[in-house]
Amino acid sequence: MKTCLVVDDSRVVRKVARRIVEDLQFVCDEAEDGIVALEKCKEEMPDAILLDWNMPNMSGIEFLENLRKMSGGDKPKVVFCTTENEMSFIQKALEEGADEYIMKPFDSDIVETKFKQVGLI
Repeated sequence: MKTCLVVDDSRVVRKVARRIVEDLQFVCDEAEDGIVALEKCKEEMPDAILLDWNMPNMSGIEFLENLRKMSGGDKPKVVFCTTENEMSFIQKALEEGADEYIMKPFDSDIVETKFKQVGLI
């Protein structure tokens, strides 16, 4: 089974996202910020990462920059899930190695479509 790491400081968002990705037949893990997420990636690199932008301790973009420098960090498909909708944010995320971008609030159809677009399902 493929794996997905949901990285968001909101427990509610993590719970909703977990349900969606588990319904898509992924094994899901969670992290409340970029620091915890990096530690989890060091233990086991996931196939997919749903990533929030604005988090305490380490933002999503800082996490992504660090992830892509790690051994095997080029492998996960990273989908930003955020309220940041300015083109400059989207462009920055894609420049740093994000594969897709989803606006909050999101639903299962959006996540499934994005996962298909990046070849996860």
